[in-house]
Amino acid sequence: MRIGELAGQTGYTAEAIRYYERAGLLPKPARTASNYRQYGPQHLERLQFIRHCRALGIALDAIRTLLAARDAPEQSCGTVNAMLDQHIAQVGQRIAELRTLQQQLTHLRGLCGQDLPARDCAILHRLSEKNGCQV
Repeated sequence: MRIGELAGQTGYTAEAIRYYERAGLLPKPARTASNYRQYGPQHLERLQFIRHCRALGIALDAIRTLLAARDAPEQSCGTVNAMLDQHIAQVGQRIAELRTLQQQLTHLRGLCGQDLPARDCAILHRLSEKNGCQV
């Protein structure tokens, strides 16, 4: 299949597919006599794998490592487990940061419960202060 067909089946743009090729995440496809890229089922499957990893927030470098492990099926999956454990910890840290952010925003929103002119808005005043974002 050509790049347009692969793009249609994966939801990626042709540009994204070419980017993954340049980044080494997708093997170079064969070329037709007219020099068009010719993709196979392995490219489709690999792009689906990449999409699933990206949906889980996994970085491209980590995806590269996961793909290398996937391409070496006899190798231990210890590296994969360690990488996923690290990603889980990073997600947990990000969740904690987002909870703190939510608390700060909720506190800030509670400062102005009325529909006042902007010059009297406690939220705007607090954001203008030196330590305006601390709860």
